[in-house]
Amino acid sequence: MCGRYVIKTPPGLMRETFGYAEQPNFPPRYNVAPTQPIPVVRLDNGRRSFALLRWGLIPAWVKDPRGFSLLINARAESVLDKPAFRNAIRRRRCLVPADGFYEWKQDGARKRPFFAAAKNLVAFAGVWEPWIGPNGEEMETACIITAAANRTLRALHDRMPVVIPPQAFDMWLDCANVDAVTAAALLVPAPEDTFAPYEVSVAVNRTANDSAALIEPVVPGAEEPAKPPARAKAKKDDRQASLF
Repeated sequence: MCGRYVIKTPPGLMRETFGYAEQPNFPPRYNVAPTQPIPVVRLDNGRRSFALLRWGLIPAWVKDPRGFSLLINARAESVLDKPAFRNAIRRRRCLVPADGFYEWKQDGARKRPFFAAAKNLVAFAGVWEPWIGPNGEEMETACIITAAANRTLRALHDRMPVVIPPQAFDMWLDCANVDAVTAAALLVPAPEDTFAPYEVSVAVNRTANDSAALIEPVVPGAEEPAKPPARAKAKKDDRQASLF
């Protein structure tokens, strides 16, 4: 699965990699979590566009999201058939830029966090949906597609986010000319050398923590590095307004 990830590539390089026209300016994020807005790349009138969408997909047919389970991931094996994702995979595919993601390994009664660092900026496969509430409120939401873990990551978890290679960006994004079944052929585990996992501090467990210290490796047998200071706690509604 993918429940936390990192975006630390500078805005200019990200824009160059994905080729969108917008020029957003933002600091690195080291602990992106569900319900927060996340950056995605999608097609808008045939051109790549940068957007911020809420992480946690809400299908258009949901009447009250408060009673609907948070869908942060979709399984590659069932994304074509599940009612929650069926329309999105056909009509609204997107890319989710990332520099790596966190995974937790069960160790007896506790879970040890690991960071799967990407060798280069990668694009997770994503789908998105617009949602309009009964009172006219609007929200765009997204989720990340996962596949079976490759051998590099299997010891941590049996799932991993799907990575779309740069040469397939157009194929994945072009919902008008590439059908869902054809696009789904891209939903496979990433090559073995895409990520290099290593253990990190349990400070990542708190979503309020967000600094480069979170991705520093923990040396086996040594004490963990001091936990980074928590950011000031924001009101719940404020967290929905901006990723950065």
